[in-house]
This record gives sequence, C-alpha cells and structure tokens, in this order.
Amino acid sequence: MKRCEAIFLDRDGVINHDSPDYIKSWAEFRFLPGSLEAIALLTRGGFPLIVITNQSIIQRGMVPLEVLLELHRRMRNAVAAAGGRIVDIFFCPHRPDQGCDCRKPAPGLIRQAARRHGLDPGRTVMIGDSAKDILCGRNAGCGKTILVRTGNGPAAERELADADIRPDAVVDDLSAAAHLLLAEFRRPDTA
Repeated sequence: MKRCEAIFLDRDGVINHDSPDYIKSWAEFRFLPGSLEAIALLTRGGFPLIVITNQSIIQRGMVPLEVLLELHRRMRNAVAAAGGRIVDIFFCPHRPDQGCDCRKPAPGLIRQAARRHGLDPGRTVMIGDSAKDILCGRNAGCGKTILVRTGNGPAAERELADADIRPDAVVDDLSAAAHLLLAEFRRPDTA
C-alpha cells in the first residue's frame, strides 16, 4: 500500500478508556492519555479519520440512541478543540446474538464507510485494541491493521497469536500508531 486514503479507529480502548460496564454517558467517557494529540497529529498529516465502533448498548436498552449521538457529538467537539478531526462515525447498535453484518468482526461498517466516502478499502488502515477490530479490518480488505496495547490489546495480542493471526503492527497506543503511519505514508493528497 503506497497511499493511505483513510484511517479507521475503534473507539473504546483506542480513543477512550473502555469499561466492562460499557460507556453509557459523557460522564463515563475519558480520553486515553495521548489519544487527542495522536488524532490531531494524524489530522495534520492529512489522514481522514473515521470511527468504527460496536455499540450494543442501544439494542441492549441501556441508553437511547440520542444519548449515544450526544456522546459522539461531544467527543468530536473535544477532538476538534485539540486540533483533530473525525470525519465520520459508524456504529453497530446490535447485540452479538442478532447476526447483523455490521458488528465487528463483520466488515459491514467499513464497507458502509468506504461507500459513503468513496474509499478503496485496500488503501485504508484499521486501528483497534481487540481481535474483532483486526479481523474486521482483514474481512473488509483493509491494506493494514494495527493493534494497540491499550484497552483489550494485551488479551487480543494473545488471542490473535493463538489463532496464528498477525496484525501488520502491534504498538503501545494510538500515539505510537500515529507516528508509525506518518513515517510510512506521505500526505494522501500528494502521493
């Protein structure tokens, strides 16, 4: 892959702290150290950033859709205030037992994003902290997958190794992923 058209980011465990009890409100949402700066760095580097996230809290009846949309609005505003930009957010509202094609590791969300934004998945990168994120990127045909060790990263690293699945890179956090990608790719609009 010589050029990167977009970077897909998982949310919980990559941008913000994850919780076994789910993130149900802005009060529970806490950015991971360095994530805002990493998003700003990638934005300045010319990379469109798109969030791809499973949010079964909707179908589980834990929060109404409006609460999730408000949380995402506030997250985007905080990112913008730090100098970054999230171009779009795609989320799966379904429970695991509903058999949809948009819940990671299924590729539906990335395919939706690629259609909406005219992207070639083979020229995109998926960054996540779980085996589902890496498999989603692979299933969608992303050109590169990066596992971060924040969130569920350590368990995912073991799970992927046990299944003999290797992400293209494993790094400590979103900041390390940003530096790796900036070193690898020139600005998308000049390639």
